[in-house]
Amino acid sequence: MLDYSPALMTDMYEYTMLDACLKDGTANRRCVFEIFTRHLPLGRHYGVAAGQGRILDALENFHLDDNDLKFLSDRKVVSPETITWLENFRFSGSIKGYREGEMFFPNSPILQVEGTFGECTLLETLLLSILNYDSAVASAASRMVSAAKDRPCMDMGGRRTNEWAAVAAARAAVVGGFKGTANLLAAQMYGLKAIGTAAHCFTLVHDDERSAFQSQIAALGRNTTLLVDTYNIEEAVKTAVEVAGPELGGVRIDSGDLASLAQRVRNQLDALGATNTKITVTNDLDEYALASLQTAPVDSYGVGTMLVTGSGAPTCAMVYKLTERENSAGEMQPVAKKSKDKATVPGRKLAYRSYEYSLAECEHVISGSEERLAAYQPGEGWKNLLVDYVTDGENHTEYQGHDAIVNAHDYRTKALAELPIGAQSFMKGDPVIPTEVTVL
Repeated sequence: MLDYSPALMTDMYEYTMLDACLKDGTANRRCVFEIFTRHLPLGRHYGVAAGQGRILDALENFHLDDNDLKFLSDRKVVSPETITWLENFRFSGSIKGYREGEMFFPNSPILQVEGTFGECTLLETLLLSILNYDSAVASAASRMVSAAKDRPCMDMGGRRTNEWAAVAAARAAVVGGFKGTANLLAAQMYGLKAIGTAAHCFTLVHDDERSAFQSQIAALGRNTTLLVDTYNIEEAVKTAVEVAGPELGGVRIDSGDLASLAQRVRNQLDALGATNTKITVTNDLDEYALASLQTAPVDSYGVGTMLVTGSGAPTCAMVYKLTERENSAGEMQPVAKKSKDKATVPGRKLAYRSYEYSLAECEHVISGSEERLAAYQPGEGWKNLLVDYVTDGENHTEYQGHDAIVNAHDYRTKALAELPIGAQSFMKGDPVIPTEVTVL
């Protein structure tokens, strides 16, 4: 599908670093990089990891064709020797991390990438752009689903973001708990449920509302959803039931005081005998608006702008840092930044979650050498949070495709239920469980 290479979805310095390291001999040093966030968005209690499946899809195409190599050469981004090195490039390292749909917290080792410095450094921007955006959308979606209780939420945010971000957002929203999307490309690519019927312009192009409803029902059947707020909602609902009969599938309200309008429409539908007709509401919803609608007789929600922008947190502030590397003696050595407010924890990581009375109580991050981590014994009942995504350049394909999204969707529900109930509060506060880092 792609007519461009994910291998150029990088910052230029990734290639210039590669070029310099190939010249000085450090490009082949074995390294471990880690993706984590130092903090959650202000006031959030947890995050939802998403995008790992898209990363695996991108890695399958992470190589450069002749046009890409010519571009790098013509721009003198890298030397001719590096162009030769890149001609047959494929990522041959290993990746492990949190599964899609898993909760994460500050300092959670969400993804760990192991390989040579040369191949790992080229992945930085791509991995961060996918995980930061997808996790932001999934985290917002999860909060919205909690606010909606048992009522399904649908993605309608495609026109509020970049066209490719819209596809990514649709997928991430389903990981975060949504049930479907209005975006047809996302539905096609990932096997998602597609939703949508008609906009206000469909009503306006007809001579009157009755003609528009008759046309839609003739095309889509009585089970369709009619948009009833183009003119007068009460008159529209009456006309809708007259045209479709009590078998009308649903009505959508896209403006006004949604709670009071939904109540009036519900009573009107019932009085007209359309007791099974569903009510969907849209109109710049976020988790707070959804929470305010919990007592209203609404059956489903369509969410757009606030979903695809992370509901005020469009990134998770994840970073990609080198934590271990091979030294000149051929030995693996933990490394860390000591910069003010940006210090990192050296060494590769294990990650577990401990529980008390079936509720999560702490995130445990264990750092150390490969040998010490292999000998580490976690506490009784601790859940291992890491899974293997890539081993020696080979994808674990069970984390790609439609089934993987469904599994992530279901996993999020289970993982959230294991957190203390405060995780689902919309009051600003700290992460719902602490993260303890142990260096062996």
